[in-house]
Amino acid sequence: MKEQSLAERCDLFGCIQCGKCTAGCPISLRSVLNMRRLVWESVVRESPAAIFDKKELWDCTTCSTCAIRCPRGLKLVDLIANMRGILVEEGHIPTTIRDALESVVKHGNPWRGMRSRRAEWARELKIKNITSDDKGEILYFVGCTPSYDPRVQQVAIALARCLDEAGVDFRILGNEENCCGNEIRRMGEQGLFDMLSQDNVALFQKYGINRIMTVSPHCYNVFRNEYPGTDFEVQHYTQFIAVLIEQGRLVFTKEVKQVVTYQDPCFLGKQNGVFDAPRKIITSIPGISFVEFDRSRERSLCCEGGGGRMWVEASGSGERLAEIRVKEAADIGAEILATACPFCLLTLEDAVKTTGYEEKIQVMDIVELAVQAI
Repeated sequence: MKEQSLAERCDLFGCIQCGKCTAGCPISLRSVLNMRRLVWESVVRESPAAIFDKKELWDCTTCSTCAIRCPRGLKLVDLIANMRGILVEEGHIPTTIRDALESVVKHGNPWRGMRSRRAEWARELKIKNITSDDKGEILYFVGCTPSYDPRVQQVAIALARCLDEAGVDFRILGNEENCCGNEIRRMGEQGLFDMLSQDNVALFQKYGINRIMTVSPHCYNVFRNEYPGTDFEVQHYTQFIAVLIEQGRLVFTKEVKQVVTYQDPCFLGKQNGVFDAPRKIITSIPGISFVEFDRSRERSLCCEGGGGRMWVEASGSGERLAEIRVKEAADIGAEILATACPFCLLTLEDAVKTTGYEEKIQVMDIVELAVQAI
C-alpha cells in the first residue's frame, strides 16, 4: 500500500486558503511562521527535504488558535507535529529538543531529573502513595514540571494542602509517575508518545485508577483527548477545587486584599472550554477584586510555553507574548497575574523580570492564592 502523503495524513485538501489561520496566529507577528503557506506547500509541492530549513516550525506553541478559527475544521496543529516528526526522524532538531526527548526515554521526564527524585517535592508532606496503599478518592497526577521545577513545586505543595484542608482522600504515584506525553507528541515524537500512553494506561489499570486530577492543563488535555480506549475520569485541579468550594468542603476564612486578573491557559481554556472553574475559585476568595483582560477566555493570548517551546528558543525577534501579557495586566491595574498552568507561570514570571515590572505585578498560580485564604 502506498504511504500517505503529508497532506493526506493531515487531511489538508479541504483548505480554501482563506488565511484565517495565519491571521489569528499570535506567533506570526514576530516569526516567519505562516500556516496558510505551510498548508499550500504541503498540498501542492510536498518535499520532506524542504522542511529541514524551516526553523520556524519550532516557533509554533500548538495553542490551536489556527484550528479553532479554521472554517473547514482542519486540525492544523497535526501538520506542525507531522512536520516536526520528519525532522525528528532525520535528526534535524535543536539540541535542546533532542536532550528533552532523550530525558523522557531515560528518566520519564523532559527536565533531566532523576526518576528516583520525582516525589521529593512531597518529602515534608504526609501524602499517601497509591503504590503502597488503596486508591483513595482520586489520583493526584502531579506531572513533570511541578515535580522537578523548584518554583512550580510550590504549586504542587499548595494543591496538596488545599486537598488536605478539604478532607480529600487522595493518592500520588510517587516515583512511578511518568511523563504524560502531551508535549512529546507536539514535538513530533509520535512513537515515544505511543509508548508513554500505553505505559501510563497500563499503570492506571494496575492500580485500579478511575479518577485523575492533574496540575497541568497539558496533562489534562492529553488524558482527556488523546489517550485511546480509556475509561477513567480526568479533571483539571481547578474543576475539582471549584466543586469542593460548591460542596462546602473547602472554605476560605482569610482575606486576600489584592487586585487579580487571570491568564486563561490555551490547553485549559480555548482547547477544552474550561473557563468558569478557575474564575469560581478566584472570586470565592474574600477580599479579591477580580478584573478581566480584554483578551480573555477564547480570545486569550498564548504565553508561548506550549508545543515544546519550554525547551527551544523562538527564531523570531521582538516582544514576547508573555511580555505583552504582563503589560496588559499592569494596564488594567492588576497586582497579581494568576494562572493555572505550570508553563504559563514560568513564562509570565520570566516576562515580569524582563519587562522590569517586578514592583508592579506578581505572578501566582490560583491554588497559591487559595492556600493564603484557608
